[in-house]
Amino acid sequence: MHSARLTLLALATSLAVASCGGGGGGNGFSFTPLPPAPAPAPPAPPPPAPPPGPVAEETRLQDSRNSFAPADPAATTFAALKADASDKIDNATTSRWAGMLGGAQYHVEVPAEWNGKLVLYAHGYAGETNELSVTDPSIRRYLIQNGYAWAASSYSKNFYDVRAGVEDTNALALQFNAIAKANGRELPAPGKTFITGHSMGGHITAAAIEDETFATANHKVKYDGAVPMCGVLGDTELFDYFAGAQVAAQALAGQANYPTPKWAEIVGQVTPALFDTFTASSIVPTTPLGQQYAAVVMNLTGGPRPLFDLGLGGGRSFLAVWGVFGSDGTVNGILNKSTLDTNRFTYLINGDPASTDALNASAQKLTAVPDANRLRTDGLRWIPKTAGEFKVPVVTLHTLGDLYVPFSMEQIYNKRVAAKGNSDWLVQRAIRGITHCDFTIKEQEEAFAAMVQWEQDKVKPAGDDVVTPGTVANPLYGCAFTRNASSPDDSDAIKGVRAQLAVIRTCLPP
Repeated sequence: MHSARLTLLALATSLAVASCGGGGGGNGFSFTPLPPAPAPAPPAPPPPAPPPGPVAEETRLQDSRNSFAPADPAATTFAALKADASDKIDNATTSRWAGMLGGAQYHVEVPAEWNGKLVLYAHGYAGETNELSVTDPSIRRYLIQNGYAWAASSYSKNFYDVRAGVEDTNALALQFNAIAKANGRELPAPGKTFITGHSMGGHITAAAIEDETFATANHKVKYDGAVPMCGVLGDTELFDYFAGAQVAAQALAGQANYPTPKWAEIVGQVTPALFDTFTASSIVPTTPLGQQYAAVVMNLTGGPRPLFDLGLGGGRSFLAVWGVFGSDGTVNGILNKSTLDTNRFTYLINGDPASTDALNASAQKLTAVPDANRLRTDGLRWIPKTAGEFKVPVVTLHTLGDLYVPFSMEQIYNKRVAAKGNSDWLVQRAIRGITHCDFTIKEQEEAFAAMVQWEQDKVKPAGDDVVTPGTVANPLYGCAFTRNASSPDDSDAIKGVRAQLAVIRTCLPP
């Protein structure tokens, strides 16, 4: 019994060994090995890192100016235009809405019988005050009487902030229907949207139609046509002109190398060296230095042309130029770096090559910081460009005697537009005025009407050649589109000046 038990134990042991993979065929048993245990799963990869956020843009002084406030933030309407015997439509019957949009105040006016077209108006430079105010379009009566709706923004900031002007004007255009609906008037979307403006508003107008603006603006609007008037059509080149006029004045007055930002320290010496009289009503250059300087200014601002002498002597716009000398090139904190560049200027004293050479040898050369006005990652350039990249009808107006935003702005713009191959979309008109933006209402109405007719009929209207020196210097230049006849909305000052000009600088009938 004991022996048999041992035998059974031995047999059980051999079976157990065989079943665990030991032993072999010699004992008559075989087995199939079990598959190896699966390897442990690799750990899950960590989640991908989030993409880097946009690099924050640098800030500038203008960004810290947050105390701007509208003149009348609670306004919901504004006064009807005063009636005139020429009116065919009762101005009191229009819808007039005022309000706030994005920190800017606005006015919107829609005739009872609206023609389906909307006009955005961009006002000019409002200075450095904190109060924001709306300026209604100068051709308001024309717009109402012809069925146009119009809208105008105060912009959300003052100073030379064209970026804010474009964005706030575009935002208002985009909210036109919502504003009408909120005031109880359902309107279809405008069939056409146009833009016009004066001075800095002319810059806003020209910038608003640029391809770059549409690509980079936060509020995007495709305008159907534009009328920039007395506009800063050379964008930052306006400030180059101010700098060139300053360094030329310093050089002629014996202060060639004095640091230009310290103008206030030498203005008391330079002014009497160049002018016998320099008052709010009269500027009289001395001889010979003052006459040389007058020639330099003439050539910087568009070359020999009618009314330059009256513009300098009594137009008063050059006083504003003299008042902005001494800039550090940041346009009062709109930029962080200097945009001033005078390297392209050759100062010309007509008929005096020796003095011309001496002036150009001694005048300081200012060079812009290359990226002072670069493209931004958060919207428009700080000073939007007017590069000539557009394909809508544009009609411009500029007075010949304007020395603050001079006639040369038109020449710069003309060349930029031509360089982009877009001259077929530009018409320019010279007006025989003697200061900044001193157009009659008729001149402005005709320019606007010509642009709209061009957009509608695709027939380009007439304009002036602004770049051929012999044409610009002709004593009758500017007569074709000058209209001295007064309208009910012309100021007394313009009526008076134009009456005098019509006598002393006679134009042939157009």
